Amino acid sequence: MKPTLKTALTCLLLIVSGQLLAQNITYPKFGSGIRFVAADSSGSIQMNARIQNLFIAEQALGEDFDPALNALTRRVRLKFGGFAFDPRFTYKIEIGLSNRDTRYRDDGSLVGNTARLVMDAVVKYEFLKGHQIWFGQTKLPGNRERVISSQKLQFVDRSLLNSRFNIDRDFGVQFRHKFKLGDARLIFAEAISLGEGRNYINTDAGGLEYTGRVEFLPMGSFTSKGDYVSSDLSREETPKLSIGVTGDYNVGAIRSGGQLGKILIDTTGAYVESDLLSLMADMMFKYKGWSVLIETAYRESSLGDFRDANGNAYRQGFAYSGQAGYLFENNLELAGRYTRTMKLSGLASDVGNVEQYTLGLSRYFLGHNVKVQTDLTYERGLSTTFADENLIFRFQTELSF
Repeated sequence: MKPTLKTALTCLLLIVSGQLLAQNITYPKFGSGIRFVAADSSGSIQMNARIQNLFIAEQALGEDFDPALNALTRRVRLKFGGFAFDPRFTYKIEIGLSNRDTRYRDDGSLVGNTARLVMDAVVKYEFLKGHQIWFGQTKLPGNRERVISSQKLQFVDRSLLNSRFNIDRDFGVQFRHKFKLGDARLIFAEAISLGEGRNYINTDAGGLEYTGRVEFLPMGSFTSKGDYVSSDLSREETPKLSIGVTGDYNVGAIRSGGQLGKILIDTTGAYVESDLLSLMADMMFKYKGWSVLIETAYRESSLGDFRDANGNAYRQGFAYSGQAGYLFENNLELAGRYTRTMKLSGLASDVGNVEQYTLGLSRYFLGHNVKVQTDLTYERGLSTTFADENLIFRFQTELSF
């Protein structure tokens, strides 16, 4: 190595070392992330990373034993958060690095020529105690199961209700409000967004999207924000309940699911636009290791029975899902879930008539930061002429640093 290069590297190391010594750096335990606080307390950065590795085996019932096998790194995420110049001014950044997060549509085809890395990029300001304004790209205040992080799920992945009807991430402005009513809590969230989903860089194809959500917690706040964490890892000493309702109106949606799904086109190749109305309700209950989550969802398109030039339709219909689990003292959890999705009469839809029964088993070593999960699903596709039946086995590991 040339002397000049050695000198430059030495100087760089000394500068970096000096900068690190000038910070308050903490890493209290595995999974908590590394936190840097500026020496003058003018800001902070917290860094986390997580990976999910997944194995899937699917067998059609009534056919010869020849399961379809798949194994993949389902999620690789980097997260950054903290505050800047004022503790009331915070931010969140989340980057998705796996193929499922970046380069593929629902049908497996490429999305453009570049990866879609950014999941969240949002700044938040608490202008009054309990009242915030958010600006940027992040999850809309939709159904509870969608807003719960994929790291903190009770099963290997979310339900079929969520994959068909959630309103996902979008770019826009949001308002959040929290009120105390004695021991009870009342929470409101409103959002105005583009309506086209994350990382959409073209001129807005349709109108805007309007979302509103209200939550009522009659028995007070959950321990450690447990109303947005699956499983009762805090083992609530008193019963806790949260009831939420969401309404969403997406004007001129071009994707079959609003922010997700196929882009619909007419015979000339132009985008089709439709107004989508989505209504959702959910309930979370926890007490001494028991946890229950119930959700319903409904969506209707203003185009009704329309199908585009490729035969695709909007994701319209109705669904409901219920799950319950019990966490044993050894941090082993047994859980069950039932989900059904349905088309509605007179409406074209890419949502099928399907029901699923799922049995899940999880072992938590460091809560949701280090865990192993497996589940087995019996799936039945319902129609007037036949019923497809499948068994789906999944095994997944989660590490969050």
